[in-house]
Amino acid sequence: MTSVKAVKLHYYAAFHEAAGLREEDWRSAATTAAELYDEVAAHHGFRFDRSTLRVALNDCVVSWESEIRDGDTVVFLAPYAGG
Repeated sequence: MTSVKAVKLHYYAAFHEAAGLREEDWRSAATTAAELYDEVAAHHGFRFDRSTLRVALNDCVVSWESEIRDGDTVVFLAPYAGG
């Protein structure tokens, strides 16, 4: 049995521009952050290669293989430079 989870997606920078949204509620049967990204990217037409991105779950940067749980807040992070 596949469990559908409700997550909150926040979009910043290039993701905000591509999705045309700052945030949205999303329902998904994805089990990992990678699966969720692939699903959301297909829906919004994101062309960012996941290998160049990071992901944060509930304000913590995690691996793409991290498990998605009902109620999570998810942010996809584009590459950035700082100084």
